[in-house]
Amino acid sequence: MTDSSPASESAARQPHQDWAQFEQHAGGVVSALRDYSRAVDASGLDKGLVELLKLRASQINGCAFCLQFHLNLARKLGLPQRQLDQLAAWRDSHAFSARERAALAWTEALTLMAAAPVDGALYTDLQAQFSEGEIANLTAAIAAINAWNRIAGALRFTPPAA
Repeated sequence: MTDSSPASESAARQPHQDWAQFEQHAGGVVSALRDYSRAVDASGLDKGLVELLKLRASQINGCAFCLQFHLNLARKLGLPQRQLDQLAAWRDSHAFSARERAALAWTEALTLMAAAPVDGALYTDLQAQFSEGEIANLTAAIAAINAWNRIAGALRFTPPAA
């Protein structure tokens, strides 16, 4: 039987490492992931769209650090509050364009691909909205946030201030 007291629940959420410790121990990884993220940023993709993808992947992966980090960035970019509020239920919302919907579906499929293969129809839907180059960069952006989610989520980084 597991202990589900408030004290044990609080201990279960304590960081394993904080950001500074991770950066100290894995500085080369941090540098490489930052370079990777900068390359995605330089790809020409709409920054607001990329933040939506990062937020959605972070929601799926349960990464509080990345979720807060990218909410902060999304707000600075001026993403509509309606989109931020309805992102978890984007399929049932009218707040997202066809282009955003295709990218969000692709994000979910890639983020969850260990559980189910990526449906070829999703790629066809993506091609109707994006060029092959944009698809390559969307895919790279999704891979990058999933890498960050796995680091920050597994090590339980404390979310940044809002």
